[in-house]
Amino acid sequence: MRHWLGRICNGLRWTSALLCLITSTHVPAAEINAPQVFLDGIHYHVTAELDEASDQPVLLRIGQQHYESDQSGQTRVFSDVVLSDRGNVTLELIANDQVLAATEAPVIPAWISILPPLVAIGMALLLRSVLPALMLGIWLGAWALEGMTLKGFFYGLFSSFEVYVVNAVADRDHVTIMLFTFMIAGMVGIISRNGGMNGIVELIIKGANSAKRGQLAVWSLGLLIFFDDYSNTLVVGNTSRSITDRLRISREKLAYLVDSTAAPIATVALVTTWIGYQVSLIGDAIAPLEDLNTSAYSLFLNSVLYSFYPFMAILLVVLVITTGREFGPMLTAERRARSTGITAPPVKLKVGQDDEAALAMKPGMPPRAINALVPVAVMVIGILAGLYITGEGDSVGDIVGSANSYRALMWASLLSAFTAVLMTAAQRLLTLDEIVDAWVSGARFTFLAMIILVLAWSMSEISQELHTAAFLIASFGDSLPAEVLPATVFVLAAFTAFSTGSSWGAMGILLPLVLPLTWAIMGNHGLTDPHYHYLLHASISGVLAGAVWGDHCSPISDTTVLSSLSAGCDHIEHVRTQLPYALLAGAAALLFGTLPISFGLPWWGGMLASAAVTAVALRLLGQRVEDYRPASKLMPSASQ
Repeated sequence: MRHWLGRICNGLRWTSALLCLITSTHVPAAEINAPQVFLDGIHYHVTAELDEASDQPVLLRIGQQHYESDQSGQTRVFSDVVLSDRGNVTLELIANDQVLAATEAPVIPAWISILPPLVAIGMALLLRSVLPALMLGIWLGAWALEGMTLKGFFYGLFSSFEVYVVNAVADRDHVTIMLFTFMIAGMVGIISRNGGMNGIVELIIKGANSAKRGQLAVWSLGLLIFFDDYSNTLVVGNTSRSITDRLRISREKLAYLVDSTAAPIATVALVTTWIGYQVSLIGDAIAPLEDLNTSAYSLFLNSVLYSFYPFMAILLVVLVITTGREFGPMLTAERRARSTGITAPPVKLKVGQDDEAALAMKPGMPPRAINALVPVAVMVIGILAGLYITGEGDSVGDIVGSANSYRALMWASLLSAFTAVLMTAAQRLLTLDEIVDAWVSGARFTFLAMIILVLAWSMSEISQELHTAAFLIASFGDSLPAEVLPATVFVLAAFTAFSTGSSWGAMGILLPLVLPLTWAIMGNHGLTDPHYHYLLHASISGVLAGAVWGDHCSPISDTTVLSSLSAGCDHIEHVRTQLPYALLAGAAALLFGTLPISFGLPWWGGMLASAAVTAVALRLLGQRVEDYRPASKLMPSASQ
C-alpha cells in the first residue's frame, strides 16, 4: 500500500512540475483569419485573434518567410503578406517557438481573379441569357476559391449555391431591397387592376400626345425622383410603361430612359440616399492624410463639378429625345415600335412575368388617375419622411446623408401598398380576393428579376473574395504621373463596377485606395498646395462617376436589372441597346472632360467640351425615327 501511495505522490510531483513549466511558457491559443485564397504577387493583411491579450512577440510563418505583427494585444495584424509559390501553403502562428495555430490556403495566379466576372459578362452578351452566364461565372469563381483543383471543380458547384447564393439572400440590406421591390410591384398590380394606371395614361396623354413628348415626360419624372435610384427606377418604369406603349415607344427605349435618370442623378444631387455612403467613404479615406484640412463633404461638393459622365448621360437622353435621332440597336427597336406597334422585343430573357394580362385593368373600371397618384405620392412622401426621421444633423444634407435609406424604403413601400388597398376597397372597385390576386400578380412580375439580382449579388461577393479590385490596383501600380491619375482612376472604377456589377461596391473598394494614392503622388510632385486640389477633386469624381459608368454598361448590375424589370423589357436587349449610348457619353466625358482638366482646363471648359462632343457625335451617328401620333385612344398591344 505504501508502495502505491509513494508512486502516486511521485506522479503528482511530476505533474505539478510539468504544469509549472507549461505555465511559465504559456501563450494563449489563437485563430488565423486569412483570405480563402491568395493571389500571387498581391499584398494582403492577415489577422490573428488570440484568446487573451498578450505582449509576447508573435510571428506568422509561411514557408521560409516570417512576418511580424504590427501591434500587440489580443488582435495581431500582419501587413504586406505577399506569396508567389503556387499551390497550397501553410500559415503558422508562432510564439516562443510554439505553433499556436495553423491553416492552409491555396495560391493561384492573380489574373484568374478577373475571369469569373469577365466570363459571366461575355457569356451573357454571347448567349443573350444572363441566368446561365451568371451561374457559370459564380461556379468558376467558387472553383478559383478552392484553388482550381479537380476536387474544387465539383465542390465549387455546390458551394456556389450553398455559400454565395445563400449569403446574398441572407444579407439584411438585400432582403430589404427584395421586399421593397415586391411591395412596389404589388402596389403597381393593384393600381393597374383598379384602373388607376389607365387614369394616369389618360391624364398625361393629353399633353404627351407624341413619342417625343412622352419621352420628355418620362425623363422629367426621372429627374423629379432624384433622391434614390431604386425608387426612381421602379416608380418611373412601372408608371410609364402604359404611356410609352400607348405612344409606340419601345420597351428598350423606356428601360434606357429609366436607367439613365436613376444613378446619374442620384450620384450628383446634393440630397440623396447616396450622399451619406459617399461622404463617409471619403471621410475614412482622408482621415490619415497629413496636411489635408478639408472636410469630406466639401471634397464631395467640389468633386461634383468634375462628374462629367453623370451629366453627359443625362444630357444625351435630352438630345436623343429632342432631336429624334437614334443609333445602333436602339434605332432598330424604335423603328419597330413606331411602324408595327410592337413595343416589347422578342423574348429571350424578359425580366418579369410574361403574362401581362394579369396586370391589365379589370373590365368596367373607371380610369381614375387619383387611384394611382395617391399611392405613388404616399410612397414618395414616405421616403422623404423616413429619411428625415432616421437621419440626424443640422442641415438637410446632413440629415439625408446619415439616414437609414433601407428603412425609409421599407416604410414607404408598405404605406403605398396599404394606401392602394384601402382606396380600392373603399370604392368597392375590387373584392378582397381580387385585391390580393392583383397584388400577387404584380409581385410575381418581379420573380425572375429577383433571381438575377440574387445571382448578381453572389457574383459581387465572389469578386470581393477573389480580391479582383486589388489585382486591378496592383496592375496599375503607384508610379502614374499626377496628370493622368483622374482619367486612370475613372477607367479603373468603370472596369471594376462593370466586372462586379456594383457601383457602390466599386466606390467602397477604390476610394480608400485611390485617395491616399492621389495625395501621395501629388506630394511627390509638390502639388499639395490648394491650387492643385482640383486633381484630388477630379480623382474623387473619377471613382464616383466611373463607377456609375461601369454599372450602366454591366449586364450584371442591380440597377440595370431593375431597369429591365420596371420597363418590362428583355434584359439582354436593354443592355445591347443602352451600351452604345453609355459608351458615347463615357468616351466624351473621359477624353474631353476628365483628361483635359487634369492638365489645367477649368471644370466648366471640360463640361462644355464634353457636351459639344456628345451633341456632335449624336448628330453624326444618329438617324431620325419618324414620330408617331396615335390615331385613337386605344392602347396598342405591347406584344402583338
